[in-house]
Amino acid sequence: MTEAELRLEQLEQVVREALDEMKALDPVALDVRGKTPLTDMMFIVSGSSTRHVKSIADNVVEKVLEAGWRPIGIEGEEAAEWILVDLGDIVVHVMLPAVRELYRLEGIWGIDADEEMEMPLLSRTRR
Repeated sequence: MTEAELRLEQLEQVVREALDEMKALDPVALDVRGKTPLTDMMFIVSGSSTRHVKSIADNVVEKVLEAGWRPIGIEGEEAAEWILVDLGDIVVHVMLPAVRELYRLEGIWGIDADEEMEMPLLSRTRR
């Protein structure tokens, strides 16, 4: 395993744990290597309210900082309907369910609902 692959794996683990800790809903992990030069992986999750969306994104940022990484950018915090946390190798999208349904990011990246990668550490679904 290369140093870059190890770094990505470690960052991915931090993100998964941060999302799980905040009970992110309907988590999807997308490997977008070869589909975009912008990032290697995307996480798409939902929050039950704007407060939950903000809390999930804040927890990702907090845990990533604690682990020694710095986010490149954070967008959408004010409205908290869709917050994007750019970590470079990983981009995290935290969205309200209605916003997620409207934009259907999984489909944009060529992943059909039946082909979505399961996130084994995250078992949260809408209740």
